[in-house]
Amino acid sequence: MFKRLLSSALIFGMAAIAPPAVAASCAPRDGVVERLQQAYSESLSAGGLQKSQTVDTVVEVWSSTETGSFTVLVTHPSGISCIVASGQHYFEVATPAVLPGLPG
Repeated sequence: MFKRLLSSALIFGMAAIAPPAVAASCAPRDGVVERLQQAYSESLSAGGLQKSQTVDTVVEVWSSTETGSFTVLVTHPSGISCIVASGQHYFEVATPAVLPGLPG
């Protein structure tokens, strides 16, 4: 009985610390960027620094006006980028111009 309990605990413990399935969409940033540029004609559209408790990451949005595709990457300091979202029908929201002398 003790052996079964110990075996079950080890198996479930290993499953709990295993990397998520999303990790399959992670690779060195250079390779991911090259693939986005060549296969999807995407270029960097926006980005920013995401501060978290453990490590700061860079969030990037890559998009293509030709195909309408977009990809959201999160890049870690180690140089590994993970694709966290992708899709079609990308659009940009135009910011209205503020004219001098008018309330903004």
